[in-house]
Amino acid sequence: MYSYLALGDSYTIGEQVPMDENFPYQTAALLREQKLDVAAPVIVAKTGWTTDELAMAIREHNIMETFSFVTLLIGVNNQYHGRDLDNYKEEFTQLLDQAIVFANGHARHVFVVSIPDWGVTPFNKDRDKAQVAKEIDDYNSANKEIAEAHKCHYVDITDSTRTNGTTDAFLAEDKLHPSGKEYAVWAERLAPVIAKALKA
Repeated sequence: MYSYLALGDSYTIGEQVPMDENFPYQTAALLREQKLDVAAPVIVAKTGWTTDELAMAIREHNIMETFSFVTLLIGVNNQYHGRDLDNYKEEFTQLLDQAIVFANGHARHVFVVSIPDWGVTPFNKDRDKAQVAKEIDDYNSANKEIAEAHKCHYVDITDSTRTNGTTDAFLAEDKLHPSGKEYAVWAERLAPVIAKALKA
């Protein structure tokens, strides 16, 4: 049986959606459809977490086991709070190194997911959408570059959040976080990449 560790924030736990509709659970379900026996995801994520808070939680969980594959999606709260990009790069690199350890040293079994653009959603009434988009693009350029340097996979979902982020069906009740329908898009992008890596 394949084991799955999902590291992140509100977008990983699926704020305001049922557990089975978040992207880790939907990804695992799609992998099972491809005859891969995947256990329920182990999720270390919480709404509002920044990179340093995720790192602290990982230490507190004291995870000793390794996993068949790991996803990492973190950084939106760094951007939201106006954190320094260089600080993000440093802390994201440390998290990615830790994710590779969790994947038993197999960098190709670690999948970085890009940061969604919350700026397009109805929740955002106060901030300049173009500025939010630029900052998120900068963060995603950084995490993509780091992921590729570490030989990890990178799955971009930001374009989907920009396309669907103004449509009620793709949003949770808070008009900020994605609905299960949007997470399904992410899972459909992730699952084939994970399946290919596991079968390699």
